[in-house]
Amino acid sequence: MTQPLESATGNALSLSAQIDNPDNENSTPNDEAWIEVIQQMDRFYAELVESQVALEEKNEQLETAQEFISGVMRAMTDLMIVCDTQGQIEQVNDALVQLTEVPADQLIGRALSSVLTGDTENSQAEFQTRIAANEPFFDCEVQVLGAHGESLSLSVNCSPRYDRKNRPIGMVLIGRPMGELQRAYRELNDALQNFETAQQHLVSSEKMAALGRLVAGVAHELNNPISFVFGNMYALKSYGEKITQFLQATQNPLSDVDIQRLRDELQIDRIAKDILPLVEGTLEGAERVSDIVQDLRRFSGNQKESYEEFSLYPVLQTAVNWVLRGVKDTPEVNVDCPLDVRVKSKKGHIHQIAVNLVQNAVDALGQSGRRVVDVSVEQNEQQTSILVKDSGLGIKIKDMDKIFEPFFTTKPIGKGTGLGLYVSYRMAEEIGGKLSVEEDVGTGACFKLTLPDTPLEVEI
Repeated sequence: MTQPLESATGNALSLSAQIDNPDNENSTPNDEAWIEVIQQMDRFYAELVESQVALEEKNEQLETAQEFISGVMRAMTDLMIVCDTQGQIEQVNDALVQLTEVPADQLIGRALSSVLTGDTENSQAEFQTRIAANEPFFDCEVQVLGAHGESLSLSVNCSPRYDRKNRPIGMVLIGRPMGELQRAYRELNDALQNFETAQQHLVSSEKMAALGRLVAGVAHELNNPISFVFGNMYALKSYGEKITQFLQATQNPLSDVDIQRLRDELQIDRIAKDILPLVEGTLEGAERVSDIVQDLRRFSGNQKESYEEFSLYPVLQTAVNWVLRGVKDTPEVNVDCPLDVRVKSKKGHIHQIAVNLVQNAVDALGQSGRRVVDVSVEQNEQQTSILVKDSGLGIKIKDMDKIFEPFFTTKPIGKGTGLGLYVSYRMAEEIGGKLSVEEDVGTGACFKLTLPDTPLEVEI
């Protein structure tokens, strides 16, 4: 243990006195006393050197810390003001000096209220109250006074500072000019708009890709009613020619027997019975073509669609037909939806989601085992749910969290874009619904689209 300076000095003086007073009965002037004096002096000087070295090290550490703090304060782009509990400024950084063009020595010692003020009397009073109460606050808009009395808007965050005994000793204010924040908000808004534009392009691309996969099914859907209309029009043409012939013949004087013979020959009575159902059938076929075209427009178009109430079964059945017409090895697909189930939503969104889910289920079946897709509907007072379940191998646990991410796919390269489920998920959000997956490894996957009873007017 290092001996105190006073003790070491006292011992050395005591030994020196003993040597200088040889008559003292307690003194023993000899070489050992001198040696002890020298040892005490050496120890004393060693302690002085040790203390000097420690002092220099502490001073170097203090200078390093001070230089580090000063460097950080100079590098800060945000404004910083340190004040005491009375609101007197104790320290500022270079950013504040550059903004206000007021030297730091003219700011230090001034009242905080003479430099920062609220934009209104109420905000200024609240600002001063929080400073006095050492209460933290965030995003408080105040004004800083420049060298020429001009006011600059700042967004300020404030936090109390404490001493070693956790007693409040002042506040630290960090501010940023509102112009910078507004520029940052504009950049963020531009980035958001670019993201939304890119998202819309992705949705359109997936629609076109899905439409390309389903074009064979759509062509078949159109072929049936068009063929029906085409055949009926030939029959109507033949009927029209016979009716025209009969009417022209009746322009000349004919006996009742000749008229009846001509009537029987041209089968006018049969035409009269058949023409109305024939026209109705033709109109029905034309309406079917119109419905398919409208479905195509909803599926591939980018126009905004309004909410409407409609029967759910035809939408699901059309989606299934579109998918199955484009599949070479047709699986077993069961649609279990009561005819009286009606929902209020965006018909085109429901149709596209159903097409994507059925297509995804068919792709997941593979080529082995029982290939079945079940489409069912559950409805209660609060919501309606559409479930699409396949008999494939299911989804791996590690892929569950990524199943709705854009471009994620387990299909081979060139077999899928990884956008079908992502687009379906986003479209479900747009109509206030939710798309989820329920999975049991080895027994297939089940996707569930939940629609609220009251649709939300949400635009993503």
